[in-house]
Amino acid sequence: MAHSSVSRREALRAAAVLGATTLLSGSPSLTSAASVAAPGKTPPLSQADQTAIDAALGKKGTYNEAQATHLISLPRNDLKVKIKGEPVPIAFGFGGWVAIKHTLDGKSAMLMSDTVLLQEEVNPLMSAALANGLEIGAVHNHFFYEEPRIYYMHISGMGASVELARKFAATLKDSKLLPANQPQSASPGPATPGNATPAAGPLTGNELFDLAALDALVKYKGVVNGPSYKYTVGRDDLQCLMMGTEMTAAIGLNSWAAFAGRQDDAHIAGDIAMLEHEVNPVIKTLRAHNLEVVAVHNHMLGDTPRMMFLHYYGRGPATPLATGFRAALDQLGKGPASSMRGMKH
Repeated sequence: MAHSSVSRREALRAAAVLGATTLLSGSPSLTSAASVAAPGKTPPLSQADQTAIDAALGKKGTYNEAQATHLISLPRNDLKVKIKGEPVPIAFGFGGWVAIKHTLDGKSAMLMSDTVLLQEEVNPLMSAALANGLEIGAVHNHFFYEEPRIYYMHISGMGASVELARKFAATLKDSKLLPANQPQSASPGPATPGNATPAAGPLTGNELFDLAALDALVKYKGVVNGPSYKYTVGRDDLQCLMMGTEMTAAIGLNSWAAFAGRQDDAHIAGDIAMLEHEVNPVIKTLRAHNLEVVAVHNHMLGDTPRMMFLHYYGRGPATPLATGFRAALDQLGKGPASSMRGMKH
């Protein structure tokens, strides 16, 4: 961000810390502060703002009314990715995204994104983001064994919603991530972290997997994204604030699992969103289910409470893979922070 906005960002950070501290503490001394700082409902983005965001990025997004978040998917349809020499669909985990929502006070907005990059694309895009007044939150891997080697860069920004979209579009203009620079998939899907194709034509997740059996194990319903099947699970047991903005599933605070392949010979890849004390119980659980831990890292800066993200991968029949994902989810919402709202299933 520009230096002129530092005082604004510091104020938002202080508000976020105070609000989250209130949630994490039962101290009566915080009662009066809670009545002032307790977060309310995020003000919605107007239809005009949503239209202007879409126009800036050159792609129609999806507005999540419940989470007041506008999301545009940025799949890397130009890439052909293999894992251990076997082709996998882009929707398996190579679909980037950008999301925008208001701060809780409605006076500003936040942009968050996860960009899917070849190694040689990382630093040029980083420089472009900084030149456009955006910030870098993290750069890391999400996979092992993939060809070509893929990295993920999380970009964020604060300001007016439409201006943020224009800054992000300017950042992407010379890259393959800009929708105008991307080849079209067979049919654009819903705006989720990934892209979808219709049931007609090539086999989709509907035919490749026993969806009812997987849903029964995971205790959630997933979404068919072309030949893959994906679960996205928010952290409804806690409230995480970043720069005065409520971080929810639609803006990146989620655990997910994507399946590719077929029911009896599947790949699974995903991410678990954890509080710090949950990291090692999740690692232990994933390893006990023969899932490989690929990375443990941050996605956000200045978030309260501090969130960590773990990426994992597995190969085998889909049923035990789904069982491992569910077991990892069962480690969340326990321990020191479990006095917050109970996790919803």
